Amino acid sequence: MKQNLKISLSQGSIRGLILLLPLLGNFLFLANANANAKSELNSNLTINVAGLKNQSGKICASLFSKSKGFPSNSENALQSECIEVTETPQKLTFKNLKPGTYAVALIHDANGDGILNSNSFGIPTEGFGFSNNPLVLTGPPKFKDSAVFLAGPNTDIEIKLQYLLGG
Repeated sequence: MKQNLKISLSQGSIRGLILLLPLLGNFLFLANANANAKSELNSNLTINVAGLKNQSGKICASLFSKSKGFPSNSENALQSECIEVTETPQKLTFKNLKPGTYAVALIHDANGDGILNSNSFGIPTEGFGFSNNPLVLTGPPKFKDSAVFLAGPNTDIEIKLQYLLGG
């Protein structure tokens, strides 16, 4: 036996639905806009490593969001990453960063021991570099000299490695 289902809406309930539709639409719009804004707020910083002398070891990068610990104390870094050297030029990316100012310290850890090796005079024997490629004469640069500003979804920078003793 087939039954017909009849739904009855009063004029009051129709008016209620009509009033609710724009409100529901606004909630859906705001939820979608909020999700889009969150994804647009995050940035990726891609580092193109230039001047790599050989394909041995790893490239290690530390990303700093403030001057404390920059450039040598990776414990104060916002993020750190090491990748095996597989090609020239080499790239690495820090993802999902908030817009702001950052500085990157980079080493070519040719022997893979996780540190920037130096000779008895303290002169690095492995390659190193910093964002903005500041001139390094008597010591590491300051955060402000290496700072880059991230604002869009993707920022690409190039860091040229320096080898003081030939690498």
